[in-house]
Amino acid sequence: MASSLVKELLQLTAFLLPAIQPCSATSLYSTYKFNPLEHLGGVAPYFEPQDPPASPSTPQGCTASKAVYLNRHAAIYANDYDYEEYIDPFVSKLENNTATDWSKIPALSFLAGWTVPLTDAEQELLTRVGRLEAAQLGVTLSFRYPNLKLPSHIWTSSAERTVKSAQSFVRGLELDENEINVVSIYESEEAGANSLTPYKSCPAYSSSFGSDQSAVYLEKFTKPITARLNVLAPGFNFTANDVYGMMELCGYESVIRGSSPFCDLDLFSPDDWLGWEYTADVMYHYNVGYGNTISGVVGLPWFNASANLLLEESSDEQDIYVSFTHRELPPMVFVAMGLFNNSEFGGSEASVNDTMPLDRINYRRAWKSSHVLPFLSNLAIERLNCSGSYGYEDGDYYRVLVNSAPQPLSNCADGPGTTCSRSGFEKYVQERVDMFQGFSEKCGVDYKNSTDTVSIYTDPAVGNGTAVGKRYEAFEN
Repeated sequence: MASSLVKELLQLTAFLLPAIQPCSATSLYSTYKFNPLEHLGGVAPYFEPQDPPASPSTPQGCTASKAVYLNRHAAIYANDYDYEEYIDPFVSKLENNTATDWSKIPALSFLAGWTVPLTDAEQELLTRVGRLEAAQLGVTLSFRYPNLKLPSHIWTSSAERTVKSAQSFVRGLELDENEINVVSIYESEEAGANSLTPYKSCPAYSSSFGSDQSAVYLEKFTKPITARLNVLAPGFNFTANDVYGMMELCGYESVIRGSSPFCDLDLFSPDDWLGWEYTADVMYHYNVGYGNTISGVVGLPWFNASANLLLEESSDEQDIYVSFTHRELPPMVFVAMGLFNNSEFGGSEASVNDTMPLDRINYRRAWKSSHVLPFLSNLAIERLNCSGSYGYEDGDYYRVLVNSAPQPLSNCADGPGTTCSRSGFEKYVQERVDMFQGFSEKCGVDYKNSTDTVSIYTDPAVGNGTAVGKRYEAFEN
């Protein structure tokens, strides 16, 4: 098992390498480099932006005693909305255009022989690179927590791409087969907060939030690009949506084929990519971020349940709790926790939308979807036991990591490094609960038997087939 896994990881790493090599735009005396794949928001292959550049190693004198992880699924062929709204229309337009001789057009000559990297049937499916990403995360956690016992269960929402991500993660984490059960939690529209897709059970949330605002900046940043491309190929009539889809293909094709000609900086400049990234950031801000008043409400139950797992004294449960979900939940949890808030230092919550203007880029924003929401984005909350950490009392401290980068909690920084004390963490959690509690009421739930809490981690019926009226499915690995 171990040797075959290592062999597969090496093979897939070799496949992925062309996709993760940074593109560069340099002069003789400049060290400037730019990688489009690190500015693709929710389409970015997994990377660790080191933002802030604090070490993921535990502070001096501290060892991890418990950890809770929430992960987005790994890289897929394409999101169905992205494919249907941007990619497929561009590809169809390209296939129906027979008048343009692409081979004679600089920066677009590759289109003469380019073929679409996916089919309709492959939408939403996990790629080979996605399986690699998830397996590598499992290996990472096995090294990060060598003294913690392996979990008996891993939880995942019920979509195939999240289940496959969880199963690949388990392959990287465990040493022996069949030790860890992957438990699938049905993606119900009437589960209240008790699922890994609670936004689906919240009538006040809509997947269309943010579309109008992001469309404003989409038109602004693509205007000079479409003008330039239409001079090169006047018979094609490039549109803003064509440009957006082409730039999305940079990310999707890279995790399918290992590289993509759409990533070439001769085609789209670094400024073009920063415009794409900001368009995505605006959408996520209003959809699942601080620009949506329901975000923290939906994210709180998972955070509160996870905090309770870390604060409880019992030592006979799991040391590591890991869950897989979709792109919507992690940023909602970030809001509930107060992470990546543009208004944290100065300003006010009431003016948070002013930090994401629609007529220009806020380059100093904390909310960057590429940093917090690439494929396999992962949030960890750790309980650390610290003794002999100079300047601090012995005891339990709590720390947050996002994609391996330690994240300080607002008003909770009285421990070593970015950690906070047990009493500080308890106070912090209660403040967030007071701010965002009331899932059923604030979501405007119109179905029966809703709940404001997450109990999937502590309900003994989950994963063993005995739950009544719920769909919990156990996958043996």
